[in-house]
Amino acid sequence: MVKRAASNKNDDMQIYCNACGKKLKVENGILKEDAFEAVKEWGYFSEWDTQIHRFNLCEMCYKKITGEFKIPVEVKNKTEIM
Repeated sequence: MVKRAASNKNDDMQIYCNACGKKLKVENGILKEDAFEAVKEWGYFSEWDTQIHRFNLCEMCYKKITGEFKIPVEVKNKTEIM
């Protein structure tokens, strides 16, 4: 289970990778290492009607999981970062 936005005395949230359990680096409420966050609102005709599922993956777990896909992830590069 992911611990998300759980405040401690320093007002830092705690975010964990749901796959490996690694605690992701957060300083002053800012995630200091990148992670993949998925949010899915399930609709009708699914096993999870009306539920919202959320999870995080560290970069290593994302790479491992997506590396097993039969159809690769579509990747596009941004030309501008704001």
